[in-house]
Amino acid sequence: MIIEEVNLYKLNMRMKHPFTTSFGTEQNRGFILVQVKSDSGLTGWGECVTTESPLYIEEFTDSSWLMLEKFLIPAILKKNIDHPDQLQDGFRPYKRNHLAKSALEGAIWDLYAKSKNIPLSKALGGTKQTIEVGVSLGIEKDIDHLLNNIKDKTEEGYKRIKIKIKPGKDVEVIAEVRNHFPDIPLMVDANSAYTLEDVNTLKQMDQFNLMMIEQPLTAGDLIDHAKLQKEITTPICLDESIHSFENARQAIELGSGKIINLKIGRVGGLTQAIKIHDLCSRENIPMWCGGMLESGVGRAHNIAITSLANFTLPGDTASSSRYWDRDIIQPEVQVENGILHVPEAPGIGFEVDIDEVLRNTRTSKCFK
Repeated sequence: MIIEEVNLYKLNMRMKHPFTTSFGTEQNRGFILVQVKSDSGLTGWGECVTTESPLYIEEFTDSSWLMLEKFLIPAILKKNIDHPDQLQDGFRPYKRNHLAKSALEGAIWDLYAKSKNIPLSKALGGTKQTIEVGVSLGIEKDIDHLLNNIKDKTEEGYKRIKIKIKPGKDVEVIAEVRNHFPDIPLMVDANSAYTLEDVNTLKQMDQFNLMMIEQPLTAGDLIDHAKLQKEITTPICLDESIHSFENARQAIELGSGKIINLKIGRVGGLTQAIKIHDLCSRENIPMWCGGMLESGVGRAHNIAITSLANFTLPGDTASSSRYWDRDIIQPEVQVENGILHVPEAPGIGFEVDIDEVLRNTRTSKCFK
């Protein structure tokens, strides 16, 4: 495939409801779509799952745009690419910037799968036709609102409930949830809000039969997580600490956690995601695919990677309608009783609604 053209679209989409974590509250999603076109006339799509500010990791929407424009797109434009794995060598000189790398690589993977006339899931080595999904619920000021949300989502059939926590909004909230829902599969996500000084608070969570506590300590940390895992019985799931295959390998060797949440953007793309999946499979570390409040393009890539065999725990890829009045793909992602069907059409398996993309676009640029 010769890459003839790359288009960037900077979108701003308003979510149906505010989403609050320990980082803050978000309702307007500013992110980037990447469109690549080959000499055969095929088109591939990727999503840069940034936020407007560098709160989750160091990247943010404007920095990723600059990285794509100045370094990554010139590295592939007019180049002949036989397989998406080739991008790893071209991108290696540029440090980090994983979200930007992942967006462009994801578009190439979509293009590659379409050139082979196979679903992206099959191109990645996926074997599953259906996947189980859970739902992620933000921090609420009103506990009754959270309880009603959980009731609604369990009735909709989601296979796991995740609630966000932070100091002051943790043990009492979990206790109230367990009082009303003693048997649901429940996990909590701290988004790095705690330190080892909070070990007594974190130990109290052991009584609630949680599936896991996600990323309780500092992003990037492996040593203190290993210390904490020895102090608590609840499995630690690592998120912001896993940015590469090497991070995953070191975390497993140190015993920093018992579960890994994989986000394609965070680890730099689908090629790295496959390597991490295979490592975790060999080491018997369960995995699931986390969400970044993606549009339908990002959700499609999440569905594809989750079709790999070692994604054994329900992920965060909820229905499009959970977040958007109208998504930018057709058909929209639809969860039925907690189950998603893996698309069988070539590439990501969804059609991008270019009119809806343009309606939400604030800035665009074409590279030829």
